[in-house]
Amino acid sequence: MAADNQPSIRALLRGLDLLRFVNSQGSAKPAEIAVAIGVPRPTVYRLLHTLEEAGYILMSASDTRVRVSPRASGLGDNYAAHSHICRIAAPGLADFTDVHSWPLDLSVYRDLHMVIEETTHWRSPFSIDRNMAGLSLPMLRSSAGRAFLAFLEDKERSIILDLLRNNNDPEDERFLLESWIASRLVQYRKQGYATRSPRTFRPDTSSLAVPIIHEDRVLGCLSVIWIASAFSMTEAINRYTGPMTDLANQIATQMAQGASVHQADKKI
Repeated sequence: MAADNQPSIRALLRGLDLLRFVNSQGSAKPAEIAVAIGVPRPTVYRLLHTLEEAGYILMSASDTRVRVSPRASGLGDNYAAHSHICRIAAPGLADFTDVHSWPLDLSVYRDLHMVIEETTHWRSPFSIDRNMAGLSLPMLRSSAGRAFLAFLEDKERSIILDLLRNNNDPEDERFLLESWIASRLVQYRKQGYATRSPRTFRPDTSSLAVPIIHEDRVLGCLSVIWIASAFSMTEAINRYTGPMTDLANQIATQMAQGASVHQADKKI
């Protein structure tokens, strides 16, 4: 093969390495990509620019993280779907924080955790931790995990709860009692949202979450987090459940419309 083709081949291989890494992580920052694939950061930015123009990656609308696009779904697993929901949800999350000031997170289920895929912590003047993107939240001790479990089909929920029991995490023990599950998860489903107090997880903060649901399938959850001393849970419920539920419904509708267009394109 001609020597002058070697730079193009190296660029292609680096681009594939980049896509594999981002796909494996769900999302990543350019600096993380540079370290992972062993190339200088300026090279990473050139690769990202090319892949973005080709439609294979998406730059987050709310932070500096990179995700694979629906077009890259051939890479396998469901990270492309996660990228799609992030792209749809990001403007609404930003609008929420601009209006209400507190940070809003979008999380999806992955391996017995809820993983924050999109966030406005960087945008909120009241955020106590700006590095929330990619953070794994416990299922039973986070409002997002509780909301997700509450709205799952019974069979799926039972499987996840059995797996959590097998983990033998002492911090989950009291939340795996049948009495807690029967009362709290039913309550969360009935009221349409789940809550988390400072005593449960992340001391000094409280959170509130609503599910994103389409055709009885939970796509993910939206959760708002605030400093517990700022206002009560009752005040948060009164202020935020309406706007968060509206946003969750909007995201679900746009996801459904996108799926319909995709199916129509396949038929053509």
